[in-house]
Amino acid sequence: MRLKDHRAYEHLRAVTLFSACTEAELDLVLRDVTECRFPAGQVMARQGQVGREFLVVIEGTARVEIDGREIALLGPGDFFGEMALLDGGPRSASVVAVTDLVADVMHRQEFDHVLTVAPHVARAVLTGLARRLREADLHLAAERPGARPINA
Repeated sequence: MRLKDHRAYEHLRAVTLFSACTEAELDLVLRDVTECRFPAGQVMARQGQVGREFLVVIEGTARVEIDGREIALLGPGDFFGEMALLDGGPRSASVVAVTDLVADVMHRQEFDHVLTVAPHVARAVLTGLARRLREADLHLAAERPGARPINA
């Protein structure tokens, strides 16, 4: 393994989403990701628009907004964009770089390929989706006294 490849492996393995991947899965992921840099203030995803990319934050911080209201901050290891790629719907939120940001980016075809050949990544994406759904349910229940979460 060349030194550059070793650094790329260690870089990916440090990201929770890819940490359980086998070496063979990491090989496939490395072929499918592109490292991109975003300056502070850049909109990386816009609510309501067609989603074409899945992004994993490597360095920096991003703000997630729905209807202009901040709902979350993302940091290294966090990811976004999977919902629009999985269901073909529009982006459910906007994501804006708060600081200069580095992200690994996959387009739809690469994302689909990685989910197919890297079951550890597919499971981590599903776990992340389930966590967000649970948080949204609890948030809705808190806004409506007496209501119960939808997904118990």
